Amino acid sequence: MAAAGCAGSGVFVTNDIPEALRAPANQLLTQQAHAKGVQIYQCKPSKEDATRFEWVLLAPEASLFDSNGRKIARHYAGPTWEGMDGSQVVGQVAARTNSPDGHSIPWLLLTAKSTSGRGQFGAVASIQRVHTVGGNAPPACSASSADAQLRVAYSADYFFYVGPRS
Repeated sequence: MAAAGCAGSGVFVTNDIPEALRAPANQLLTQQAHAKGVQIYQCKPSKEDATRFEWVLLAPEASLFDSNGRKIARHYAGPTWEGMDGSQVVGQVAARTNSPDGHSIPWLLLTAKSTSGRGQFGAVASIQRVHTVGGNAPPACSASSADAQLRVAYSADYFFYVGPRS
C-alpha cells in the first residue's frame, strides 16, 4: 500500500513496515507527516552500574510537515504530538524494531494513552514512527559529562490511525 507524498521525501510507503508495527486492521490511516528535529539526551549514571554513565533520552523536539511542506504539528516529551489546531495525542510504546539501517532510532508502534481536542489528533488510536534517519546518541558518556545534554538530529515519517482503540 502506498500513500500520498511528503515534502522532500517523495511517496510515503507503508508496505515496508514490519508486521509487529502494523496498526490494528480495524483502524484507518488518516494522516501522514514527515518530522524533522532532535532527540534530546542527558548523561546519567547507568541503572545497572552507577560507576558507568550513559546517554538517556529526555525528549524529542520536532516539527511535523504535511505533503506540501506546511508545518502541521509539533512533537515533544510525553511523547506528545500537538496539532496547530490545539488537539493532542500522548502515546505509549506498544512495539519497536531496530531501524533497517542499524544506525538510526528504532521504528515504533505507539497506542494513544490520551487525546484531547476535536482536531487532527483528537481521535488518534495508533501512531507509527518509521523511516527514521539519525537520532541515536553515542553509546556512552563519562562522569565528567554528568548531566550534560546532547541534541541529536533526526527525521522520521509518522502515520496516524483512528478507529477503535486496541
